[in-house]
Formats: sequence, C-alpha cells, structure tokens
Amino acid sequence: MTPSTDLGLARRLAQRLKMKHLLLLVAIAQQRSLTRVAEQMATSQPAVTQALAELEALFGAPLFTRSSRGMAPTPLGELVLARAQTLLADLDHWALDIAAVAQERAAHLQVGVIPFLPGRMLAQAIDHTRLQGRRITVTLHEATSDQLLARLRAHELDCVIGRSSAILDMAGLRHTVLYAQTPKLVTHRRLATRLARRPLAWAELAELDWVLGPRNTPMREQITDFFLRAGVEPPPPYVESLSAKVIGELVAANERAVSIVPADIAQELVRIAGVAIAPHAFDWQLPPITLFQRKAGAQYAELQRFVQALQQVCASLFPPDP
Repeated sequence: MTPSTDLGLARRLAQRLKMKHLLLLVAIAQQRSLTRVAEQMATSQPAVTQALAELEALFGAPLFTRSSRGMAPTPLGELVLARAQTLLADLDHWALDIAAVAQERAAHLQVGVIPFLPGRMLAQAIDHTRLQGRRITVTLHEATSDQLLARLRAHELDCVIGRSSAILDMAGLRHTVLYAQTPKLVTHRRLATRLARRPLAWAELAELDWVLGPRNTPMREQITDFFLRAGVEPPPPYVESLSAKVIGELVAANERAVSIVPADIAQELVRIAGVAIAPHAFDWQLPPITLFQRKAGAQYAELQRFVQALQQVCASLFPPDP
C-alpha cells in the first residue's frame, strides 16, 4: 500500500467512520451472531447487516468470516477490532476526564498496579499530583504485570506500576525503573524466633507451609529459581494469593506458614497483620518496581505530572544504597 493510498483511506475513515461502527465491531466479536447483535443494539438484523456491509466496503475486504460456529474476525478484522476497542477505551477515559473537571479535579487517570506495592507510595504520589491547584482522581486496577501491560497496550490504562522481568512482552512500551526491592521472609512470630537460632536452610524452608503468588509471576519465578539453585525442590504453596493482606493474615494465623515478600510490604504486614520478619538476609534482589508507559500517543499533562510525583516520592521513600 502506497503512502497516497494510506492517506486516501485515512480521509475516508475520517469522513465515513461513525461511532456506531465501532460499537458494532465490538458487539459482533462478543456475540458472534448478527441476530444477537441486533437484539443487543435494539435494532433490526437487516440494519446490522447493512452497517457491517458499509464497514467492509470502507476497508475493502471482509472483516468477519461466517461459519456454523458463528462469526469470527479475519486477520484484517482483528486489526480493525483492536483499533476500535482502543478508540472506545479512549472515549471512556475522555468521559471520566470531563467528569473530573466538572468536580473541580484536574483529570481522571487509570493506573495499573501490581499487588506488592506500598500503599503510602501510591497515596503520596496521587496526593502530590496537582495541576493548577487541583488534584487528579484515580482508578487503581490491580493485577499481575503481564495482565496490566496487555491492558496498557489496549489503552484501557494510562500507565502501569509493575515489576520488570525478562518474561514480559515489552513491544510498544517504554519503562522507567522506580526503585529496587529486597526480599524478606515473613513468618509466624514463634516460627521467626526458632528460625533466628540457626542459619537459613533452604531444605528446612521447603518443609514449611508456603503462601505464594500465582505461577508465571516474576516474584514466584525468582523464588522457585533460588530453591532450584540450592538443589532443593521448590515447595508447592498451600495457598496462592496476589493479596498482600491475605498473605499476612494467613502467615500470622499458621505457626508453620511462611512467605517471601518485598521488604517494604513486610514492614506493612508487621503493622497490619502481626507477622514477624525472620532476621535472615538474602543475597538477591527482586525484579525492580518499574513504571510502564506506551511509546506512541500523546503525553497528557496530567499523566506527566503524576509520573513526576511518583518518581519524586519513590526517590524520597526508597533512596538508593550509598
């Protein structure tokens, strides 16, 4: 396709593509049936069929295939659908920004966060983000780094505060390391007292009741790797959880329960759950806490200010070792 052809298509899209077309694409992908789409959109099937025909004529090729199992997007349809979902997500964010301004706030941000982040860091960064004397409003979305980055690419999130790792797909993203986290072993208080009497032994630890995050998360992978390096089979967790609070409560209630969490989270769990931190140092660090943003697209002033506030708060709370 030549640049002039690209320009011609862009002009046609600007002139002829309508919001109903975007909604139609998403509805067909979800329902896989024009009859069900017509019911969902409270219109007739002929009207839905005509709208789809207009779209396929606009793009010059079929966007969906029809079979006994329903409708499925063609390769071109998958591309068009992804762009449609991105545009609709941006529209949702636009509406939230308008609502925030109406409430005399600066804007509304959608921020993805992994579970093991200290609450005070997020609270201070949000509170320090002010534009023209007005604070932002924020929705925090908690999940694993890979799940959050997929939503970032889909424009469902403005940025992600996650954990960098070689297993993550970084295509189309840029990242900034915020601070490093050291691992700490959290245990029941009586267990911590017993463990403090002797050197740390991985074989002994493997016999305890472990509470860990799900498989394929950077932190879980690293813990597994260190058991393997010690020549010890990694213990199967008796509970898997992404919630730091749940991990703290489980460890505090079970005299044989242990977990490895970041040092800053360990300190929070001592305060809110009553766990103890075993007095053993590990000779490794967890993958660093990192800010992820999309490479392409506009950099909004509100997001830039939040990023600046976040970096300043992290530098204050977690200064690098001298």
